[in-house]
Amino acid sequence: MYTTSRTHTQYWKIMLVCCAFLCALSFSNTTHAQTKEELEQKISEQSKEISRVEAEIAAYEKSLQKVTSEKQSLTNTLKELDLNQKKLGAQLRVTEDKITQTNLTIKKLVLEIGKKQSAITQNQEGLAESIRAINMEDSQGGFLAVVVAGKSVSSLTNAFIQAENFYKSVTSKTTDIKTDKSVLESNKKSTEEAVNKLTALKSELRDKKIILDQSVTQKNKLLSQTKNQESSYKKLLDEKKKLRDSFADEMRAYESKLKYILDPNSLPASGTQPLNWPLENVYITQLFGKTASSKRLYASGTHNGVDFRASVGTPVLAMATGTVAGTGNTDDTCAGASFGGWVLIKYDNGLASTYGHLSLIKAFSGQKVRTGDIVGYSGNTGYSTGPHLHLSLYPSNAVDVQTRASKTCAGKTLTMPIAPVNAYLDPMEYLPPAPKK
Repeated sequence: MYTTSRTHTQYWKIMLVCCAFLCALSFSNTTHAQTKEELEQKISEQSKEISRVEAEIAAYEKSLQKVTSEKQSLTNTLKELDLNQKKLGAQLRVTEDKITQTNLTIKKLVLEIGKKQSAITQNQEGLAESIRAINMEDSQGGFLAVVVAGKSVSSLTNAFIQAENFYKSVTSKTTDIKTDKSVLESNKKSTEEAVNKLTALKSELRDKKIILDQSVTQKNKLLSQTKNQESSYKKLLDEKKKLRDSFADEMRAYESKLKYILDPNSLPASGTQPLNWPLENVYITQLFGKTASSKRLYASGTHNGVDFRASVGTPVLAMATGTVAGTGNTDDTCAGASFGGWVLIKYDNGLASTYGHLSLIKAFSGQKVRTGDIVGYSGNTGYSTGPHLHLSLYPSNAVDVQTRASKTCAGKTLTMPIAPVNAYLDPMEYLPPAPKK
């Protein structure tokens, strides 16, 4: 019996520790619970408002798709500009609501984490105090004296069992609290990451306000040029098409003279999907090569890329990791003839892409980009019969930014990506399967 007295003493210590633990758990914070409920109520209200505004945005987008699919006219163009303004305003509101909601969620999580941390701290202090008291009793022979005083074997056995059960309970509940704290801290981190994302989205919408201002300027310029007359608008479109056809012929003649020999080993294997989509929502309006649309739109009868439906202000994304090889706007020197706002990216996988008709450029030459980074926003610049994104693809060693004098725009020089005719690749060979319409 004497040889096991120290073990018995340890179990009695555990019993006192358990008492301290249970006392700590008995503390409750009713004020915190009310605050948590208030926060949850506000979060719920924000969710309802977000859903309402998102439905409004979806309605604007549907109207925009209808307008842009109709015959190009002055009335439809003005209507499209007005709808886009309303859509951008709604997107700004919903983003601010999401940021508010996320901040409320973080505040709730911080309160919950604080409560758990307080409980753990109280438990630790209670444990320390109990151990100090027990050690003091030990130094005075307190627990050993109880054992020697005549406790029966059955009593000691019961004490062992009871102490062991308390020990398991303490261990289990302490682990639960630490696990809860870990989960809450993880949730807090995730929510903070969401806030960072939403902050970036708010920055994106500030960009869209710039685009919106551009649209207002464009609308005023259009009204000034046409005197709000459909006949004048049609004449303007005809002049723009002649300019585009002339410039396309000029560029094709120039690029046809460039020499390029493709090394198949320098490219990813076709069908391996080394690229991601350049837009979050993909709807293809024109494919690569000779199509019915290209015969109608281009004098050459071919299309050197893929076009995607994208209303003005839609984020355009890098399709893989790479480096921005150049940016520019051909409208600065020859309005309506070519790409308009463009970004050229050379990817690490041996491919390169040009995005055309952008309303706003966010990338800069030499910038390192990752898959999904926003490099610009879709628009209706350059030669474009409606808002969309144009994507051309090439081997990265076949395309470069060049500045050359234009015959079509006499006295003007254009800076833009140029590649040999035989270097243009079909983007669909390197992108994921096209989504069903």
